[in-house]
Amino acid sequence: MSKAPFIVGLTGGIGSGKSTVAKAFSSLGIESVDADSASRAVVQPGMPALSHIRDHFNQQNILLPDGQLNRPLLREIIFADAQQKQWLETLLHPLIRDWIIEQLHAAETDYVILESPLLFETDQHQLVDVSLLVDVPTEIQLERASARDNNDRAQIQRIIDAQMSRQEKNNRADFVIDNSSDTKTLTASVLELHQQFLALAKGKH
Repeated sequence: MSKAPFIVGLTGGIGSGKSTVAKAFSSLGIESVDADSASRAVVQPGMPALSHIRDHFNQQNILLPDGQLNRPLLREIIFADAQQKQWLETLLHPLIRDWIIEQLHAAETDYVILESPLLFETDQHQLVDVSLLVDVPTEIQLERASARDNNDRAQIQRIIDAQMSRQEKNNRADFVIDNSSDTKTLTASVLELHQQFLALAKGKH
């Protein structure tokens, strides 16, 4: 695609239903790029980042027998050591950003969605034309996330507390979709936003 696409940044806290909203846009024929996929793609076997990680941590079991990154072990290391976390982020963030940009510009739909749980917390918000927040009350987040992941509510609450506050996300978002109701209401809201994004995308070009 020669022209830069119109990019909608889609974000929401744990258990908000961000992926459900992304699927609803997908059913309308809109492509999306998942920032979480980027973090996995840049550390695949054969990618330079994986060699850097192996050499830096210099631990035999940082790679699994099949050559894949041992994610649970790496997570354990970086959450126990802020300096190691900083090193890893310095290595990966530019690579993740480049991968996302490449995927966004390859999209061929009228607009494209960047699905990112940390849209506002990282510089990924700089890549988008408008932002869309999937918002639900904290109690619903706790219910949905604990039911989905089999995690206890206290653990989910810690994750929520570590993320940007609901209020601040609402203040920063250009559009907010309420996902505390039923599927029918959500589908109608997505359809309405879809029309708005089509109009905005047309205006950009």
